[in-house]
Amino acid sequence: MQRLAETFKVLGDSMRTKIIFALSQEELCICDIANLLGATKSAVSHQLRILRNMRLVKNRKEGKMVFYPLDDEHITNLFSECLRHVEEYD
Repeated sequence: MQRLAETFKVLGDSMRTKIIFALSQEELCICDIANLLGATKSAVSHQLRILRNMRLVKNRKEGKMVFYPLDDEHITNLFSECLRHVEEYD
């Protein structure tokens, strides 16, 4: 239960939620995420490190570029279900 609580705590940050949403559409590099969010690469990198530590995202190197997809289908499903729940009450 502790790990579950920590996961929801990590997802409680709006920047991390926006990153998860963006990555649910397609894998992206730090510069693309930063451009989408209007944030610095440093800020995005910090948030991605937190998400990686919780195994919510992973990284894939392609030459010098590093791309970030969601870790697995469970994360996509969890995010989709939470989003549906919230939209139900809007």
